[in-house]
Amino acid sequence: MEWNDWILDHELAVRLGFFFGIFAIMALWEVLAPCRPLSVSKAGRWASNLGLVVLNSVVLRLLFPAAAVGVAAVAQQQGWGLFNYYGVPFTVSVVASVILMDLVIYLQHVMVHAIPVLWRLHRVHHADLDYDVTTGARFHTLEIILSMLIKFATVVLLGAPVVAVVIFEVMLNATAMFNHGNVQLPRAFDRRLRWLLVTPDMHRVHHSVEDDETNSNFGFSLTWWDRLFGTYRDQPRAGHQGMTIGIHKYRDPKKVDRLPGMLALPFTGPVSGYVINRRQWSNSDEE
Repeated sequence: MEWNDWILDHELAVRLGFFFGIFAIMALWEVLAPCRPLSVSKAGRWASNLGLVVLNSVVLRLLFPAAAVGVAAVAQQQGWGLFNYYGVPFTVSVVASVILMDLVIYLQHVMVHAIPVLWRLHRVHHADLDYDVTTGARFHTLEIILSMLIKFATVVLLGAPVVAVVIFEVMLNATAMFNHGNVQLPRAFDRRLRWLLVTPDMHRVHHSVEDDETNSNFGFSLTWWDRLFGTYRDQPRAGHQGMTIGIHKYRDPKKVDRLPGMLALPFTGPVSGYVINRRQWSNSDEE
């Protein structure tokens, strides 16, 4: 109980410490050894992307002051969830919770690509004209709220321990910044690492303007799910230097890389028949 109390008292400081530490490392790495040249002003993009991060953080704190760790603490006190109900050993429940929560994130990611109204929210993330560490935290506020509600439901259903939730949050934030980095690992090391963790080259494919490439490599942390469910793609057809980042129809920096345009993007344009895993794709279906 004392360990849980310490985590509840310090979870925000722990998560912020890891966030700023990993962010600084990735930002410096991008300056020293960028993988791709940027196509638009970095200063403008960063101001908007990080401005959206600040806005989302404020909204989440106002709506959900206890956050996911608070939900986990209540679930433990009330005996809610599979692991609490069946008295699963602590270590097993922590490891299983982290893995299963990562699976839920994968399934959620597939869902926001597969359902047109959710894709309208998620395309804010994909409309970024460049790909760097700030892209990893660029999500529309409504999608962030939806993601938090799904996380709450998962924590309650599993009865995930408080420490597992903190580990998962730190891991998700760290790997999101890492695999969205404008960096490139040595090919041999990348090939080995991506059997476990999503690498920048692996996830960059997911941000291609080509529909079939966008609908691949959905994992954020663990790569197992893409391999297991058949959504893994090794490399983009045009190569990492030749591929185009973003969405075909949304190429105006004022609309996709400025905060007002990013917030308005889900409400722009008609609803289309966008669905995942079609056999025939056309570039007219990005709406």
